[in-house]
Formats: sequence, C-alpha cells, structure tokens
Amino acid sequence: MVSHRRTSQRGQTTLASVTVLSAALATAAAALSAQPASADPSGARAGSTGAAVAGHSADATDREGATARVGKLYEEAERATEKFNGANARTKELRDQVSALQDRAARTQEWVNRLRARLGAVAAAQYRSGGLDPTVRLLLSERPEGYLEKASALDRLSGAQAHELHRLQAATRELEQQRREAARKLAQLEIGRAEVAHHKKDVQRKLATARRLLNALPSGARSAYERASRSDGRDEIIPDLSGVVAGSGRAAAAVAAARAAVGAPYAWGSTGPSAFDCSGLTQWAYNQAGVSLPRTSQAQRGAGARIPLSQARPGDLVIYRSDASHVGMYVGNGQVVHAPYPGARVRYDPVGMMPISAITRP
Repeated sequence: MVSHRRTSQRGQTTLASVTVLSAALATAAAALSAQPASADPSGARAGSTGAAVAGHSADATDREGATARVGKLYEEAERATEKFNGANARTKELRDQVSALQDRAARTQEWVNRLRARLGAVAAAQYRSGGLDPTVRLLLSERPEGYLEKASALDRLSGAQAHELHRLQAATRELEQQRREAARKLAQLEIGRAEVAHHKKDVQRKLATARRLLNALPSGARSAYERASRSDGRDEIIPDLSGVVAGSGRAAAAVAAARAAVGAPYAWGSTGPSAFDCSGLTQWAYNQAGVSLPRTSQAQRGAGARIPLSQARPGDLVIYRSDASHVGMYVGNGQVVHAPYPGARVRYDPVGMMPISAITRP
C-alpha cells in the first residue's frame, strides 16, 4: 500500500532502480515493435524514437495506475477486515448471551416444574379429602396470572398456598421474559452472522482483485513493487531501542510481545500467535500482559486515555486514518510495530507512516 511505503534510503534506491529498469524494458519493447524503415532514415529514426517515448510513457502510466490501485485495494481490504472483526466479535458476544439466557431459562423451567409438582400434591390432597375447590384448580393451571389478579381467589387460599402461588407466578413471568429475550438475541445473532458473511466476502473480493492486478504486471514490475512496498519485515534494520523504558510493567510486557511477533505474517481476521491482522496483533500483545483489549482498531481507540504524540510512550496504541481502520504499537524512538496489510509481515515502521487519528494508553 502506498501509504505504508518506507521512506528509508534503501527504499528510495530500490524504487529508483525499478524505474530505470522499467524504462529500459519499455524502450526495448518499443524498439522491437517499430515499423519498417522508410525512404527517409532520419524520419524513421525520429518516428521510432517518438513511438518509444510514447510507449514508455503509456506503459509507465499503466504500471503506476495499477500499483496505486493495488495499494488502494489493500487499504480497502483492511477497512473491510476491521468491519469483519467487529461483526465477528459482536456475533460471538451474542452467542454467549444466548447461551447464558438459554441456561437460565432451563434452570427457571426446572424451578417452575418443582413448584407445580408441590402445588399439584396440595390439589390432590384436597381432592381426596372431599373434592377440588374451584380456586385450587389454579394450582394446576398453565397460566395462573389472570386468576391470581382476582383478590377473591387469594382470600380463599391458605397463607402457605398463596405464598407458593406467588412464587410460581414470579417464576413463570421470569421464564417468559427469558424466552422473549433469548428469541430477540437469536434474531440479532442471525443478522450478525449475515453481516460477518458480507464483510468476509468483501475482504476476499478486494484481495482477489488486488492479486489479479499484481499478477497482470510484468514480472519485473511486480517483483519491484513487492520489494518496495511489501517488505517481509525480516530484512528490515531493527531500530535502536536501547534505553527506551515503557510507562508501566504491563506496557513493557505488551511491547516485548509485539516485538517478538516481528516477522509473523499478516492474515486478516487473525489474532495470533503465528499470524495477525493489525488490531489482532495489539490485542494479542496486551493479552500477553494480562490486559484485555477490544477486537477492532476503532474500539481500541477508546480503550484508554488519549495521549498527544509528543508524550507517547512504549506500549501506547497509535490509531491511524480518520476512520481508525489501522493500529500499531508505539515502541519508542519514533517507531511502531504493526501488522501492515495482506502479503506483508509484522514489522517496524516510523510512527508517522500514515495520518494519525489518535494515541491511546491502555
């Protein structure tokens, strides 16, 4: 992605080399496709030179447009990834809530069944002793609420029976509320599952389009783009972080975890330990320090105190872009560790590599 390109001297040298190589290739291609010589050699030479220049310009423009589009697609895929992560996290939370509600409803149903059994025993005893009083029919009713609303019914019951009926009424109401809430959560869960599937397809579509564009580039241009824009993180010069001190013990532990992840591949939707997306890396690193962070970069922006860049300390989260669609961890000396984008690996980059939206201290 263009916004991720490093500004190091080595990166500039690589890009310069690629430009020279591309120009040479374009010129050679134009020369091979030149028209046969005319009666005017000088005119033919001029025409060939003009065609070569025009061809080179068009080819270079096409390559630049394709690589810019690839970078844009990777950026869009990262945004879609964070939407997928958010929808997935909400869906998981809803699944947990539905499971808890169903467990509570099952326990309440057992309690209702026990109350009905006890009240049924009372009714049976009354029947054996001379018939079943109309009010006692309430004891075996599936829905006693309407009957209990009549004060005259309670007047004809003993204190113990009235107490049991009140307990049954409360338990039955609670059971119905739990069932309604579970049904509502299940409906939300289905919507969430559809949202997850939509964002997943969006990510996959953008990544597939980016890969097709890359594959359509000449091999030299494709290799140069990947070298210049998609460094694997293993051959990067590790910044000098000696003497850098984190603001707290947990921040130091999170920084150590993030630095240990340098070189791990980017994989959208992943939270480690062998692969990460941007928010998955920061969540995982802080989890190693015993701190729970939200799943998405947008949520992580609000997961602590806001800090100005001038006061950033190792362990702070650096949120990028106005929509907070990327996050890295500040590790000191103007450097962050982050999982850049698909095809790249976890690496160090300058803190100002992209527009900063916020800096948060968990």
